[in-house]
Amino acid sequence: MSPPKYVDLLALALALPVFLLAEFSMLGYAVGAAVWLLQRAVQSVAARRAKEELAHGERQRAMGIVAGTGLGRVWLMAAVVLVVGLAVERQAGLAAAVLIVVLFTISMVAQGYRQLFGDGAEQGRRASGRVA
Repeated sequence: MSPPKYVDLLALALALPVFLLAEFSMLGYAVGAAVWLLQRAVQSVAARRAKEELAHGERQRAMGIVAGTGLGRVWLMAAVVLVVGLAVERQAGLAAAVLIVVLFTISMVAQGYRQLFGDGAEQGRRASGRVA
């Protein structure tokens, strides 16, 4: 059984009580949550566009979309955390950075697990003709 597709969003929701109980910066939580949701929206749109390009046989364009948005999302998150930490409040920047790192780690592990053992692995076997 693979982890839910939106396990990072579940972790984001579960982080709120942790931030409240530990008295971490709520501005940091708000900034981290907002930038995480924004990058998830960009990821969703990019995945849809890449899928459309692949359907039209445009592999290079699809790869460009995935690579460009992947790098762009990381830079977006880093820039927002840096600006908040330097211009607004250091504790907020630190809290946002920690939240984003945790969410990113959870997301990457879940994505890798899904690719190896879940939906992606089965699609790969079907595409290569190795259906078990």
